[in-house]
Parts: sequence; C-alpha cells; structure tokens
Amino acid sequence: MPLLYTIGKLTVAPTLRVAFRPTVEGLEHVPETGGAIFAGNHLSVADELFLGTVVPRHLAFWAKSEYFKGTTLKGRFSKFVLTGLGAIPVERAGGRAALSAFDAAIPALKGGDLVVVYPEGTRSPDGRLYRGRTGAVRLAIAAGVPIIPVGMIGTDKVQPIGARVPRPFTGKKITVKFGKPLDFTGRPDDRLSLRKMTDEMMAEIQKLTGQEYVPRYAPPRAQPKTTDESSAD
Repeated sequence: MPLLYTIGKLTVAPTLRVAFRPTVEGLEHVPETGGAIFAGNHLSVADELFLGTVVPRHLAFWAKSEYFKGTTLKGRFSKFVLTGLGAIPVERAGGRAALSAFDAAIPALKGGDLVVVYPEGTRSPDGRLYRGRTGAVRLAIAAGVPIIPVGMIGTDKVQPIGARVPRPFTGKKITVKFGKPLDFTGRPDDRLSLRKMTDEMMAEIQKLTGQEYVPRYAPPRAQPKTTDESSAD
C-alpha cells in the first residue's frame, strides 16, 4: 500500500467514520486477496473518500490525466497527492492515449491490486444512474479478474457538485453497498457482447442503489440535460 494512502487510512478514514458514520453492506463480497475491479455509480467527489474509508485494502482510482499535468503550485500538489495515492491517469480524449490507463491497470490487477472504475464516465448530474461505458468489462476480461458492483448512497447530499469538501454532521446518511462478484472471464469480447455484459453490470449497480436508470450516456457537466432518453451504442 502506498505510503500516502496508508497515512490517509490512519488519519482521514477515522475522521470520516466519526463525522459521517457510514453504513456498509456486503463487505463480505470484497476479496481479502487478489485483483478485482470495483465498478460503481458516481454521485460525488466524496465517493472516492468513503469507498477508500470502508475498504481495508488499497484502491487504485482512475483519475483525469489533467490532474497529473498541472504546472502551477496547485497542479504540482495535485500530481504529488494522486501519484502518492497510487491513482491511474486516464486520458478522456480517447484513442491510443486513453488505452494508457489499461496499460497501467492490467498489471496492477494481475498483481493483486484493486482498481476502481466509474462506468458512467462522469458524476451523475441529477442523481440518476446513466448508461455504462464498456471499459470496466473490457478491463476485467483483459486482466482476468471479477467485477465487484458498488452502490453509493447519500454522498451527493453531504458533498453536492460544487462543494469543496464533505459537510459533516448534516444528518444525511451515507451507505456503501457491495454486490456479489461478476465473473465475465471467458466470455466473447466483441462489441455486442461487451455492451450486454456492461448492461448486466449496470443492472446490478442499480439493484444496490435503487436509482432511476437512464438508457443513455450522462451528458458532460457543462452540457444541459435533454428530454431524449433514447441512446444508440
């Protein structure tokens, strides 16, 4: 476990437990050893904090590559923190650059680490669960590891979009749920099969959260919502 992550487990995690008293369900589904992918809904920046608080093992989060490239004092500090936590940079532009995250995640998973992926690709703009992208399933098949569905409930209440830090003692309940592992190894990895497996994964996440499901990809944060709920892959 990276040193900075260990320090966080000894300092930040106990503070969050006292201030928010998160409820955890299904922790028995978290493997004690071996690699696995945690795939969950994404409501808030606080998702990472509370997930890292309740899981005893190290979690390698995917983070936007921009956070690793800053040249200002704030940017360099961000890079120092994320690198120290063992985060994996992800290029959102797509193409070969985006595959660098896979290149980093596969050996980590095969080496027994846990990697966190948010299939929606961004935070939900309205608390609903949006269509998942196929990256998590592709990564699971490539690394030969299971996917653990994760359901986060209440994080958007203690740290809504725009809030810089979680707000303690608000009386809002935080719940973290883990589902049974999904094993997709050995299944076809063609486009249609990946879509089907991803939809299966999102259905398991929805069972944990009870969110309304939207069958289209979440819009970028700067893009206003539309009323069209249809989507073609």
